[in-house]
Amino acid sequence: MGKIIALANQKGGVGKTTTAINLAASLAAFEKRVLVIDADPQANASSGLGIDIREINSSIYECLINKSIAEKSITPTCVKGLDIIPSHIDLVGAEIEMLDLPNREKIMREALAPIKEKYDYILIDCSPSLGLITVNSLTAADSVIIPVQCEYFALEGISKLLNTIKIIKSNLNPTLDIEGFLLTMFNSRLRLSNQVYNEVKKHFRELVFDTVIQRNIRLGEAPSMGIPALMYDAESTGAKNYLSLAEEILNRKG
Repeated sequence: MGKIIALANQKGGVGKTTTAINLAASLAAFEKRVLVIDADPQANASSGLGIDIREINSSIYECLINKSIAEKSITPTCVKGLDIIPSHIDLVGAEIEMLDLPNREKIMREALAPIKEKYDYILIDCSPSLGLITVNSLTAADSVIIPVQCEYFALEGISKLLNTIKIIKSNLNPTLDIEGFLLTMFNSRLRLSNQVYNEVKKHFRELVFDTVIQRNIRLGEAPSMGIPALMYDAESTGAKNYLSLAEEILNRKG
């Protein structure tokens, strides 16, 4: 049975897409079948995995709005065992188009149900908002990873996200769990990074992943090549961090 994990935080620039790309590649390196759903109109997860969205015929937009069969939108990536359902700029208007649809919060769950068995993990890269598509993603997910940037105001907005998760658990998806809080862009030499780490640990305790994603130049460079850090520089700190995170998630499962 596949597990669907959403990556969500309405704050931009916290490492959601970097995590989606590199965690997916790392899980695939452990010989898991992985699918990324790019649910962000900016389509950075798609381009970061080498997909030219100008050349695709079907994206997550078609799955949500035209009820296209999700299987038709699956596109293989350069990583063995890793597929993607890419995004498209049309997704910007999808929330308005979805407003009049029946069961509008459950459209993604219904779209993914037929393909869930094909994969060990499905990772949904959510957009930096708490709009209807993010609500759809959280309703479809079994759990959520919340990336938290090790910078000032890191915890700002987290309570709003946690409140959204609570509402979704109450009304739409009672089995939704928090997979964990993931500290990103960590620099051990900066006092601020350590303060944020301690603050998040104090608030969320065992919900915080042991793995911390360190600030790493290779993680920033790899997307411009359309490949994950593991293929760009397997020895880089970023690649090793995400392999460690994948291992932590695999060891938890069950």
